[in-house]
Amino acid sequence: MTEVLRRGRASLAFGFFAQGVAFALLVTRIPAVQDQYGVSDALLPVFLAAVPILAGVGSVGTEWLVKRVRPSTVLRWSQPVVLLALFGVGAGERMVELAVALAVFGLAVGALDAAMNMLGVSLQRAYGRSIMLGFHAAYSLGGILGASLAWVGAHWGLALWVSYLPVVCVLVPAALVGSRWYVDGEKEAVGGAPESSGGAGGSGVVFKALLPLCLVMTFAYIGDSTVSNWSAKYLQDVLGSSEQLATLPYNVYMVTTLVGRALGDFGVRRFGAVAVVRGGAVVAAGGFAVVAGAPGAWAGMLGFTLVGLGLCVLVPQTFAAAGRLFPGASDAAVARLNIFNYVGFLVGSPLVGALGDVWSYRGAMLVPMVLVLVTLVYARSFEGQGDRYGGGHERARTADVGRGGHGV
Repeated sequence: MTEVLRRGRASLAFGFFAQGVAFALLVTRIPAVQDQYGVSDALLPVFLAAVPILAGVGSVGTEWLVKRVRPSTVLRWSQPVVLLALFGVGAGERMVELAVALAVFGLAVGALDAAMNMLGVSLQRAYGRSIMLGFHAAYSLGGILGASLAWVGAHWGLALWVSYLPVVCVLVPAALVGSRWYVDGEKEAVGGAPESSGGAGGSGVVFKALLPLCLVMTFAYIGDSTVSNWSAKYLQDVLGSSEQLATLPYNVYMVTTLVGRALGDFGVRRFGAVAVVRGGAVVAAGGFAVVAGAPGAWAGMLGFTLVGLGLCVLVPQTFAAAGRLFPGASDAAVARLNIFNYVGFLVGSPLVGALGDVWSYRGAMLVPMVLVLVTLVYARSFEGQGDRYGGGHERARTADVGRGGHGV
């Protein structure tokens, strides 16, 4: 059974990695997509907003779907759809083709994100210790690779479909092969509530208890979207950096996110999830404070680096906390929580942009700082209730695990 868990962990990590590659290849080539399809500046925000909205719909649908099939099955088939939809974005010519490809991409991403984190939560429970941050580290690594491949494509002036085709040809078969070893949680009684391999009904999730985690998820993604959408403009327009230097903050942010997540599980095991979340919130808020008050570009770079180190622990730990709070309905909790990933993404960039226009961009950076600090109010929600695995209170657990539809 230990070997089954190890293979399940490795295959799921690859799924996170592949998703990081795909998402980065899309978002970092938005200007090229806009040029290829002739999308106006006025229409572009509509297309960009449609993806997270439809992803939220996909996440809601996944909560219903996993009552009937295993989360591993949803993940197995949604990942190739995401990759093929990415290729569709690069291969089309007409606006309607772009709309269809982005709609499919959004719906499939919502299902994929929800299913991946459902499996991550159940695997962490089976391991009896914190491993969730490691999965998200694999996502960050994929994002770095995807952004690098996007830079190569832009540098050499490659058509989008030429950039995307080799990636899709490699990742689709690799993901399908890896999906053979996905591990689902089997039925087990935890606190009197059964956990089924196909998920638990929504009746096991009390939204009032889940709400603090939903808020933390939203605030974390407001901070994340602030960095991804505004760091380059902020360095160049506010702090007077060169155009080349302005491209560095997000790259540094991605690298520090990878490092923080790669080491984060050790911190959770040693100090507990509550301490790690509090520390991450304080570091991220401090980073935004440095950005807001930075006298020059390099100080701004330092601030965005701190933001990455702090924010990187919040999202994985939020999913893990949902699994601990609702051990008999973790799939439903994860699916609902995942929606607020997209809420934060939708709110963050327009909020900072509007405040920057009517007030100042320095002042706008204080808003994600304050929101991230609110996480401290809800930090106790990250402590396990009865099942305190990964919180510095590890104990051996026996967990039955089921295999994906293909078996191992």
